Amino acid sequence: MTLSPEEQSIVDVVSSFVDTSVRPVVRELEHANTYPAALIDQMKKLGVFGLLAPSEYGGVDVSAACFALVAAELARGWMSLAGAMGSHSVVTFLIKTFGTPAQRSSWLPRLATGEVRAAMALTEPGGGSDLQAMTTVAQPDGDDLVIRGAKTWITNARRAGLIALLCRTTQGHGRSASSRAEGFAVLLVGSDAGYQVSRDLPKLGYKGVESCEVLFDGVRVPASCALGGEMSKGFAQMMRGLEIGRIQVASRALGVAQAAYDDAFRYAQERTSFGVPIWQHQSIGNYLADAATKLRAARLLILDAAARFDAGQRADLEAGMAKLYASEVCLEITTNALRIHGGYGYSTEFDVERYFRDAPLMVVGEGTNEIQRNIIVRQLIARATNPPRP
Repeated sequence: MTLSPEEQSIVDVVSSFVDTSVRPVVRELEHANTYPAALIDQMKKLGVFGLLAPSEYGGVDVSAACFALVAAELARGWMSLAGAMGSHSVVTFLIKTFGTPAQRSSWLPRLATGEVRAAMALTEPGGGSDLQAMTTVAQPDGDDLVIRGAKTWITNARRAGLIALLCRTTQGHGRSASSRAEGFAVLLVGSDAGYQVSRDLPKLGYKGVESCEVLFDGVRVPASCALGGEMSKGFAQMMRGLEIGRIQVASRALGVAQAAYDDAFRYAQERTSFGVPIWQHQSIGNYLADAATKLRAARLLILDAAARFDAGQRADLEAGMAKLYASEVCLEITTNALRIHGGYGYSTEFDVERYFRDAPLMVVGEGTNEIQRNIIVRQLIARATNPPRP
């Protein structure tokens, strides 16, 4: 799959931004766990936060493939920057796809410029990837909804002007898969609604960008904030959004793995032992050969998922495969990059230790890889049982 010249130029501009503005400062920012305000502002100017917003609302509205490659470039510089635009972009896509005309005109122009940045609130403290077991509920009260519950691991929560909150609108659990997925809404909750961001969660990696607990203790919002005016179809809406979300997480993994490979490849040519560059030792050469091969395979899986998504087809199988494979490859490549660097790989003076700490997030984030395997096999069975008509 090839990008149009215009889309390729967008990827190239972001790549240049990473090389000239991000990589020279990332080590200091990351080790200090400093919010990258200046870099976020540059991303706004580059239009990164409007990649999935329609042009009529001031966005760029690129293909999923272009979006994925931009995310990979950002992650190549610093995975936290890709995270800062990831959930924001999913929320933008949800409003573009399912929002009412009023919701689109109210939110999309400000999301496109980054004036308002968005967060997604799905995960609950006791739920993890089991979204259908969530307990956060929005109860009708006249023309309003009153929200009670808690969410956790919410990226951008402290600085977001908008949270897309997935919650229950009816009590109880149905027996069938279809009924279990009903009775949910995605609520577009502005930062002035009165929810509480309780704390920033400490993390192994993914520094600089906050991940928080958010409490909804009787938060009152107008019923009109339900995405698309739908009070029972929010789960299906969010699952469609998570397809592009998982493509984005796969792209983050690709970017981190690419950075680790690039550093290891360069170091293996510069470092000598026993009189030769270390890449000539078979064990090191094998690491590099395997990494290059798996990086290419991961990229192709991501582009395959993006192509299906752009065609308007259900892409949870392809996005799940891309996320599963790219994240596992990322974990492997970052570990082997550390091995190639030897003792220096364990030093905070080299970037490979950061890649090593960032990599596990993609394995457990946006649905754990164990959940991805469940999704993949269910879709394999479903497609075998009900193949699409020609």
